[in-house]
Amino acid sequence: MKSSLTAVAIAIVLAGTFLACDKKPAEIKIGGVGPLTGEAATFGVSTKNGYEMAVADANAKGGILGKQVKLIFADDKGDPAEGATVYTKLIEQDKVTAIIGTVMSKVCLAGAPICQNAQIPNIVTTATNPKITEVGNYIFRASFIDPFQGTVGAKFAFNELKARKAACLFDVGNDYTKGLSEYFKATFIQLGGQVVGYEGHASGTTDYKAQLTKILVANPDLLYVSDYYNDVALIAKQARELGFKGPMMGGDGWDSPKLVEIGGAAVEGCYFTNHYSPDDVSPVVQAFVKAYKAKFNGIPDAYATLAYVATDIMLDAFTRAGTTDGPAVKDALAKTDLACVTGQIRFDDHRNPVKAAVIIQIKDGKQVYKATVQP
Repeated sequence: MKSSLTAVAIAIVLAGTFLACDKKPAEIKIGGVGPLTGEAATFGVSTKNGYEMAVADANAKGGILGKQVKLIFADDKGDPAEGATVYTKLIEQDKVTAIIGTVMSKVCLAGAPICQNAQIPNIVTTATNPKITEVGNYIFRASFIDPFQGTVGAKFAFNELKARKAACLFDVGNDYTKGLSEYFKATFIQLGGQVVGYEGHASGTTDYKAQLTKILVANPDLLYVSDYYNDVALIAKQARELGFKGPMMGGDGWDSPKLVEIGGAAVEGCYFTNHYSPDDVSPVVQAFVKAYKAKFNGIPDAYATLAYVATDIMLDAFTRAGTTDGPAVKDALAKTDLACVTGQIRFDDHRNPVKAAVIIQIKDGKQVYKATVQP
């Protein structure tokens, strides 16, 4: 009898051991979204790197709330329909507790309502259209918004570059490019300048000479091109071919090594507004740049940096909330006051950060820090 009881006890202990070994460690699942394919693919690569680095850093320090963080990344392909699909999958199938991303405004506008309806906190990384956070109180943003970026660009063009006549060229199928040009135009006119050309082009266009010819007849001092890097490079080349010798300027959609690779000498001396510069001498920025370079063998652009910052903000909110429950995390996010790579982050009443912008110039084929503009 005694031996039988002993055998049963041993069996129970062994079963418990096997179950313990089979049981997966507790983890917190978050979704990361970005375009690894499509018109903004380089942005997606940088963004994914930023997510991965932030999660790895958090896990190396013991994780969050006693658990390791698991990143589930999804490629939105730069397409709103695909974005809606991957946001839904992350929430309903992967059961993530939050979503970081995405990059493009048009995709964020498709994904944000899905997060809002599911009460899943969402921090947009680099999409700058103001309408995104207006979707609801679960939607936050790590980047400045188009009114600020367009205004900063116009002030720099008027005050520093001494431009008095400007022209705008933009993608009519993209909320981001349209918004930037609208705000640039309004501020430039308010400052006393003239917008002598305001032309849109269809998405996917590769020949811009009709619009440029019309614009250049008015002899602008400066050309404001709010498109993404791939379009900007082609526009710059064609503008130079048509004889335009003045400076060009745009927004953070220019931030890609491909801009110079494709545009070459045509983009030399041009300017764009951005969220941060790796040339910033701040010890925090330089430590981040060093760590990123060691991990990915490259310099972090604004997309990688804001993806890192957005992830940091979300994980900090988990910690302060003491839970990953959506409503509690949403409330914690609203009270954020966190020192990040891009500076101190707080949110305004519309869940947009109050932060500075930088001006970058293309000089000798490289991005060079020019100035910082405070909000």
